[in-house]
Amino acid sequence: MPKVLIAPACFFHVPGPYVALLKDAGFEVLYPPKPDPIPEAETLSALQGVSAIIAGGEYFNDRVLDQLPELRVIARAGVGYDRVDVAAATRHNVALTITPSANHECVAEHTLGLLLALTRNVVRHHHDVIDGDWSRKTMVPLRGKTLGLIGLGRIGRSVAVRAQAFRLRVIACDQYADKEFVKKLGIELVDLPTLLAQSDYVSLHAPMNETTKHLINRQTLVQMKPGSFLVNTARGGLVNEADLLTALQSGHLAGAALDVFEQEPTPVSNPLLKLPNVILTPHLAGGDTQSNEDMGTESARNIIALYQGGWPEGAVVNAELRGKFHWDPVKK
Repeated sequence: MPKVLIAPACFFHVPGPYVALLKDAGFEVLYPPKPDPIPEAETLSALQGVSAIIAGGEYFNDRVLDQLPELRVIARAGVGYDRVDVAAATRHNVALTITPSANHECVAEHTLGLLLALTRNVVRHHHDVIDGDWSRKTMVPLRGKTLGLIGLGRIGRSVAVRAQAFRLRVIACDQYADKEFVKKLGIELVDLPTLLAQSDYVSLHAPMNETTKHLINRQTLVQMKPGSFLVNTARGGLVNEADLLTALQSGHLAGAALDVFEQEPTPVSNPLLKLPNVILTPHLAGGDTQSNEDMGTESARNIIALYQGGWPEGAVVNAELRGKFHWDPVKK
C-alpha cells in the first residue's frame, strides 16, 4: 500500500475530504511527528518509504531526494514552490504539483484586509482605545486612489475585482496578463517604474524566482510615490527588508503590511516589528478554513491522478515529465 505524508500544520490530524479521497484510492495516510516546517533531517526520517507528500514548508533538493528513492509526488498545498529545486525533482522522476484553484480568493481577501487595516489605522486605534486614548487619527481613503498590482495571475485578478468594489483605480504590471480580463475590468497595463510612480498602494503578487528576488529594493522604493503603502502577501524574498525599513523610517513610505518575510519565522529582533506604521501577519494569507480544505482536496486529487496514470492538467510544475513520469521508484 503506497503511503502519503500530510505535513502542513493546517492539515495536521485534521479530518477532511482529502483524507477520505486518499484512503479510498488505496493510500495509507501518515503525519510527521510535528507539523511543518520540518527540518531536513526530520523530513528524511518522516518520508522514508513514503510515495507522496502534501507539502508545506519543506525543502527538497538533490541531497534530500537522493535519500528518498520511493518519493514520487511533492504536492504543494498552495501555489508557491520556491523551496523545491524543480530541476532536481525532474531528475529524480518526482512530479511537483501545486493547487492553482484553491486559495487565490483567500489571499485576495487577506490582501484587502491588510490594506484596510493600514489605511484605517485599525491596529493603532484598537490599542489606543484599550489604553484609554480616545484621540482619533485621520484615516486614508481607498476610494479614488490608485492600486498598483505587480503580478496579475489568479491572485492578482482576484484582488483587482475586489479592489474595484472599493472604487480604486487599478493598474498592473505583468507581461503575461490575461488581455481579455484586463479589457473587461478596464485595467491599465504599465511598466514597473510607471506603476511605482502612480500607485498610492502597491500590492505584490509575483512569483519568487531569480529575476524577482528583491524586486522591491532601494532603487525601486525610491521610485514609489511619496506617502504610498506597500502590501506583500506573495513571497518574502521579493522585498529587501533592510531597504524597506529605511524607506519607512524616512517617511518616504507611509506604511507597509507584510504576511511574508525574508526569513520565516521572522526573528523578534527584526526592526520592522518595532515600527508603528507596519502591520505583520505570520504567512497565513492563503489559509482560511475553506481554502485549507480546497488545497488539501486538490493536492489529494493531484496525487491520485498521477498514481492512476493520469495527468492533473495545469497543476504539474515540471510539465516536462509528461509522458515520462512513472510511479515506480527510480532504479539506482
